[in-house]
Amino acid sequence: MASMDEEQQQSGTRTGRTDGDLRRRRALADAAAGIAPEESGRIKRFRCVIYLCGAPQANIVGPRIDCVEYAEAFGWEITEVIEERAGLLPPQGRDGLGRALWRVRRGEAGAVLTACRSMISAVPQEYDELASEIEKAGGFLHVAGAPRAER
Repeated sequence: MASMDEEQQQSGTRTGRTDGDLRRRRALADAAAGIAPEESGRIKRFRCVIYLCGAPQANIVGPRIDCVEYAEAFGWEITEVIEERAGLLPPQGRDGLGRALWRVRRGEAGAVLTACRSMISAVPQEYDELASEIEKAGGFLHVAGAPRAER
């Protein structure tokens, strides 16, 4: 009779779950979240675009890492990371936001993920307008949290 430690070592995970178990659990979680299976019978992962914006000299490496870790924690596939140095331009004048919205419209992403609201706009009305536009395109705008510098 094999001991519990040997079984865990054989399965490759600490929880004793095999790779097949992990794939099956992920597929069940995705199905529960309403994600349709691909044509091959596999479940598609939820996809997002990460959008980051800062002043020309701002360091946005920390917020980028935060967003990538956030997406990975939820099992989201990142289709693109868009970094802009637009500063305080309104959302309508930013090419990167337009590209993120285009990805949602084409069905290539279901969400635009950003590190903080101010990366979209410090003006609540502008933020709400963009969020509404993304929702009309079939997705949603999501803020992962405050950048590392604000924590």
